[in-house]
Amino acid sequence: MHGLQWANLLEAMNQAMENMLELKTAVSQMISLSEVEAKGLMGFCYENSFKKKSLLSEDDKFIDEVYFIRKGILRVKIIDLDGKEHTTHFAIEGQFIADYNAFLTRKKSRYQLEAMEDTEVIVLPRAGIDWGYEQMKEGEKLGRLIAEYYFIYLDTRIQHLYTLSPIERYELMNEIFPNIHNRVPQHMIASYLGITPIHLSRIKRQAEKV
Repeated sequence: MHGLQWANLLEAMNQAMENMLELKTAVSQMISLSEVEAKGLMGFCYENSFKKKSLLSEDDKFIDEVYFIRKGILRVKIIDLDGKEHTTHFAIEGQFIADYNAFLTRKKSRYQLEAMEDTEVIVLPRAGIDWGYEQMKEGEKLGRLIAEYYFIYLDTRIQHLYTLSPIERYELMNEIFPNIHNRVPQHMIASYLGITPIHLSRIKRQAEKV
C-alpha cells in the first residue's frame, strides 16, 4: 500500500474514532461509563449515511436498530388509512431516534424515519444494546432513561396539541428545533404542528411582526 493510501486510511480511522467519541460522550452524559464498557459497546456500533429523502426505517418492518444522529435532521411520519402522510416528530444532531415502541415490543413498526437532508448516524444494533444491558453496570439504567425520555416526549406532545395554541406550539418548536424552517419543507412543519400550511404562513407573518 502506497504512502498516500496509508495516510488516507489513517485519516479515515481517526475520523471514525472521533465520530464514535460523540456517541460515547452522549452516553456518558446519561450514565457512568467505564473505558472497558465504552469500548465493548462501541464495538457493536457502526456508522451509516443516508441521502436526503432516504428512509432509515420503514413501516411494516421489524426494528432492530437505534440511531444516534451525528449530522442531519430526520422526520418521523405515519401514513393513515387514506394514504396521507402525517409528521409526528423531528430529530436532530445529538439525539437518539427509533420507533421505540416497535423496538421494545418486537412488533412491526407503524412509522417511517426519513432523512430531510444528507444525514450521518451511528447505528446501535439490538445485539449491542442487549450486550449493554447484560455487561454494563448501568446498562439497564441507560435503557430506562431513553425509554422515559420517549414516554415523556410523547405525553408532553399530546398535551401540547390540546392545551397550547398554534402560535405557542410554533414558538416551542422553534426552541426545540432551531433553524428548522431552513431544513424542512413548510407543509411538513404544518403537519407536525397540527395545522394547515396556510395557517402556518399566517403564524409566521404574525411572529415576524413581534
